[in-house]
Amino acid sequence: MAGVSTTPETPETPETHGTAPEAPEARQSPADRARNEVVEVALGKLDLDTKARLLAGQDMWSLPALPEIGLKSLVMSDGPIGVRGVRWTADDPSVALPSPTALAATWDQDLARRAGRLLAQEARRKSVHVLLAPTVNLHRSPLGGRHFECYSEDPYLTGAIGTGYVQGVQDGGVGTTVKHFVANDAETDRFTVDNIITSRPLRELYLAPFEAIVKNARPWGIMAAYNQVNGVTMTEHSHLQNKVLRAEWGFDGYIVSDWMAARSTTGDILGGLDVAMPGPQTVYGDALAGAVRAGEVDESVVDDAVRNVLRLAARVGILDGATPVVGELPASVDGQALAREVARRAFVLVRNEPRDGAPVLPIDASRVRKVALIGGPARDARVLGGGSATVFPERVVAPLDGLTAALPDGVLSYTVGADPSDELAPAEKGFELQAVCRDASGTVIGTRGLPSGQIQWIGDDLPDGVTHGTLHSVEVKGTFTPRDSGEHTFGTRGLGAFTLTVGDEVLYEGVQEMGDEADPFEAFFGSPAERGRVQLAAGEPVEVSLAHTVNPDAAGPLSAIMFSFVHSTPLRDPDELIAEAVEAARDADTAVVVVATTERVESEGFDRTDLSLPGRQDDLVRAVAAVNPNTVVIVNSGSPVEMPWREDVAAVLLSWFPGQEGGAALADVLLGAEEPGGRLPTTWPASLADAPVTEVTPTNGELHYAEGVFIGYRAWDRAGVAPAYPFGHGLGYTTWEYESLEATPTEAKVCVRNTGSRTGREVVQIYLAPTADPVERPARWLAGFASVEAGPGEAVEVEIPLAGRAFEIWDAQADAWSFVPGTYEVRACHSLTDRRLTATLDIQA
Repeated sequence: MAGVSTTPETPETPETHGTAPEAPEARQSPADRARNEVVEVALGKLDLDTKARLLAGQDMWSLPALPEIGLKSLVMSDGPIGVRGVRWTADDPSVALPSPTALAATWDQDLARRAGRLLAQEARRKSVHVLLAPTVNLHRSPLGGRHFECYSEDPYLTGAIGTGYVQGVQDGGVGTTVKHFVANDAETDRFTVDNIITSRPLRELYLAPFEAIVKNARPWGIMAAYNQVNGVTMTEHSHLQNKVLRAEWGFDGYIVSDWMAARSTTGDILGGLDVAMPGPQTVYGDALAGAVRAGEVDESVVDDAVRNVLRLAARVGILDGATPVVGELPASVDGQALAREVARRAFVLVRNEPRDGAPVLPIDASRVRKVALIGGPARDARVLGGGSATVFPERVVAPLDGLTAALPDGVLSYTVGADPSDELAPAEKGFELQAVCRDASGTVIGTRGLPSGQIQWIGDDLPDGVTHGTLHSVEVKGTFTPRDSGEHTFGTRGLGAFTLTVGDEVLYEGVQEMGDEADPFEAFFGSPAERGRVQLAAGEPVEVSLAHTVNPDAAGPLSAIMFSFVHSTPLRDPDELIAEAVEAARDADTAVVVVATTERVESEGFDRTDLSLPGRQDDLVRAVAAVNPNTVVIVNSGSPVEMPWREDVAAVLLSWFPGQEGGAALADVLLGAEEPGGRLPTTWPASLADAPVTEVTPTNGELHYAEGVFIGYRAWDRAGVAPAYPFGHGLGYTTWEYESLEATPTEAKVCVRNTGSRTGREVVQIYLAPTADPVERPARWLAGFASVEAGPGEAVEVEIPLAGRAFEIWDAQADAWSFVPGTYEVRACHSLTDRRLTATLDIQA
């Protein structure tokens, strides 16, 4: 045998039948016990008020330092594709990895661990101790607006990738907070929705990834979600946080609220919430100390929460006297190289039809005469999703950049064809801007350079010399040098008083009021407002200014300055753009069309209403495919979209949100330097109407998970409807023969051979299917997987653990896991629907 294989740790241990949960103390190493001794000594030195204050955020991102016990301030930061740090601004850049859906599409736990190590390196560079990631909620419905930030519709795959990610971050001595615990699977009314879920799907689906990660990666933190589950707000959910997470699973980390999720002092502390974020206005601090003095909360409950925080501080190395978990850091990681590798390993080739006897991909760069690159996102790439997952990379390689660098001069042409959005976006290309801060007298009190027109100053993240008490106005000013002549559009996004000036013309002076938005992300990051249009000439600079007056009486839990100066280039006739693209495609050997979603389609704070590509992109693809049979479509989205033209084009490659190096990775794959390595982590429907589970909108405040355990491919199987592309699907540039399968109740051993002409990578997927079922279960489910790599003609054998949990269901009456004896087919597959070999197991209790 030759080749290489990588197998994930099984997300649940096989020996689960009737085993008592392991107490946290039983898992402690001597180093753990030594840290706990330091924690106890430190705890004993604190009075009630200090303990209560430690559990409340002192600002947006940190907990207070306590010099009297040698405790430094604990700093947290959003992820999951990068580490933003405490400043939400493009002038503090971060490495931007591909979206979590992309990472899951690699089906590679080891690669996820390497990504985690890079993020730990980034966190240490930015003095961050805890990364607020990963997101391991499930793709219950394709309409979920934050779908791109989660891994998969399958709990096993989610648990495996999440385990690798957490292990990698914590390898680097940085904590994680696995989120959002639990059932935060949609964005509509997320602060208040009551998700009604019976115990079996709750256990088998939504809790399962958290359980796997707790058991296999021992995360140092969990984030409690905004939503309710079965009538109880998650930050107050004692059953799930105290009984299940801590007592049953042995979790010994800290539980932090999602930002502004904590609403009740006694409810939260008794429900198991350790830290209420952000600050300084929280339900803990003085309110918590008062609740103890009033007899509403026993001080020992506060002590338990403080222990959890001090244990975290000891682990990350900010508590004097405690040895941090990680003494020797992992080797340094090249962020650009890893971002490129993850992207190309994540690309899923879902279609690659023969043209003139051979598939259209890969393109032979030595023989191709002309490649027509088409699409607005090919030039202005969408590399990440919107909302709190946003980071600001130092550079972005768009598809146009990557292919220009990789192809010989004169081969590549570019036309816009269609733009996914006619909406204004923060001023960036061609703008040179700075923020000028003034007090009430008009005196300048501080300035800061701006890489874009977006201001997001939260808490104390203000220019040097500026405080919220002295700040009266902020002016975004500078010059704009257009790259296109014509009528440019300018506008604002945000709330409050604005004066917008371009050249000598005041385009707008007025006040933007709060609308009907219930989610603050919608208020600050929602639709921009057009304020005026100006004729400009390419290459001729013009002065621009957007002045914003701060409202000192604005209500809210945070001190924040958040608004944007937005702009769009001249709009051209859509039919004219498509006609130009058609002419370019007609004369090309290959046409590469890049289509994409926008921030108004996929972002935090709202769910999707459909799966259509925005704008005229579908029309563009149809028109190009009609004149060029070698049309390749790159789908630049974080989650499924409808592709009504998919049978009319030669190839379809899903690039997800590919991170900062996406264009370079795309060139690698299109030109054959690398293979598209991804497999679908979620089912792609042909149309929304076919999807068996779509509901994300509550009725009377409740969202009933009436489908039970049937989501994702489980639901598709039950409905008997074929999707566009099934779970696990993905093509490469070589072919594989499955030669043998041996199965036991704990392991499947598979031998596969590369029967193609080039080195390749295969993801061997193992599914279990009961031949007859005494209980209602899905027709089949993922029970294990592994990546294998081999050269032409080489074979590789891989041993894939089968988790004991794969043979169990949650018995609601017994309130316990129950083994289901019977005959099971063990299927070794290329995808869910591409079965290669089958073995049979007869398993009795």
